[in-house]
Amino acid sequence: MRVIVIGAGISGLACAFRLAERGADVTVLERAGRVGGVIASAERNGFLFELGPQSFQLTPAYAELITAVGLAEERVSAPSRAPRYVLAGGRLNAVPMGPQILVSGSLLGLGTRLRLIRDLVGHSAPPEHEESLAEFVRRKFGKQMLDRLAGPFVSGVYAGDPERLGLRDTFPELYRWEKERGSILRGAMLSMRERRESGQPGSTLSTMRRGNVSLLEAIAEKLGDRVVLGAKVASVKTGGSSGEWGFEIGVEGPGGTEARTADRVVMAAPADAAGRMLAGLSPRFEELLGQIEYAPVAVVGGGYRREQVRNPLEGFGFLVPRSEGRKLLGTVWMSSLFPGRAPEGQVNLASFIGGATDPGTTELPPEQIAGIVEKELEQILGITGPPVERMVNVYCRALPQYNIGHRRRVAEIRAEVAKIPGLDLVGNYLEGPATGVCVGLAFRTADRILAPEAESSAA
Repeated sequence: MRVIVIGAGISGLACAFRLAERGADVTVLERAGRVGGVIASAERNGFLFELGPQSFQLTPAYAELITAVGLAEERVSAPSRAPRYVLAGGRLNAVPMGPQILVSGSLLGLGTRLRLIRDLVGHSAPPEHEESLAEFVRRKFGKQMLDRLAGPFVSGVYAGDPERLGLRDTFPELYRWEKERGSILRGAMLSMRERRESGQPGSTLSTMRRGNVSLLEAIAEKLGDRVVLGAKVASVKTGGSSGEWGFEIGVEGPGGTEARTADRVVMAAPADAAGRMLAGLSPRFEELLGQIEYAPVAVVGGGYRREQVRNPLEGFGFLVPRSEGRKLLGTVWMSSLFPGRAPEGQVNLASFIGGATDPGTTELPPEQIAGIVEKELEQILGITGPPVERMVNVYCRALPQYNIGHRRRVAEIRAEVAKIPGLDLVGNYLEGPATGVCVGLAFRTADRILAPEAESSAA
């Protein structure tokens, strides 16, 4: 079986690695001159900057991939109890964790905590219409919860607008808990108990010792010449020899367009690019995939001498509600979480700006973006002087937006895919943006592709 995977981000490479590991003839075509997609790392004068996702939740599939590539010893974990902060009233407030959220902390007022208690002991039912995340949080827990916790949290995960993100699209378990249990808190506690009783391990926040991109580079090294960089896919058409079903992929190169053939195609490119490439199979692909919105994000890495920063930087970092009137979405204290992120006596801060609620800021020149971030960090963390190292990276289409109706659109896309035997899609716009979720989908896709082969071999 010949399989062509289009796209060498985490989804494409994980799928290709699984296929190759189990004997498939696989080729990865990547338009860029490097692997990784939005995952990128850079070292500069002893600072290790992540230019995209800063860390990942260690899912079983992600752990399996890291081990299979031989990098299990390279994974490092963040402290499990590292406190998180939210900027409120101009100062950093610790986010109360677990039952403490009901009784303590200065972040949430008495009225919000009473709403939480009411949810715990009472009963409610979700409305028939699809709620936005903002509508849901206001209905259940009030405006303060939306402003100080839920809003900043979804900015950190999706870089999204809670007024547009769909509850069932982003956090379907919250909808299910209310529908089945009548309470979000009771549903969460029961879910945690079920996980413990089943022996399912908790998720661990991790990164790779030499940068997150090192995993993808290691996969590419294992795949060898099966990864083709600088390969711009112009078209995907059905075709095949002797009337058999298959695909013909047109790849543009210096000498013109080269035709490659395959029995199966796995599309692992971003949604809009995937739609254009698949338009030759069905015009519906370009229409449906083109409707998926993305939020732009700028990542600003800053290296400072420790004495420049008044804040002790003890914890994970902080998020910023839009009501604070800041441009920052949040900052992760990378050198407080993971070893090797900064030279001795220095610190590494990763900040984010832009998102669905402020896309225009990402269109500014990089030095202006950095200036905005550094000025706000000075005020929030008590920093004096400019950073000793700085990196700015802008992703115009960083994160897919799971806005209201996203699930229905994905269902339509999958229905269209089902009409084309041998075609599969993987990517962060299908089941969730987290890299661990992407790896899980990639593995399941590879296993499904190989299932008919395994069945025929057994026969």
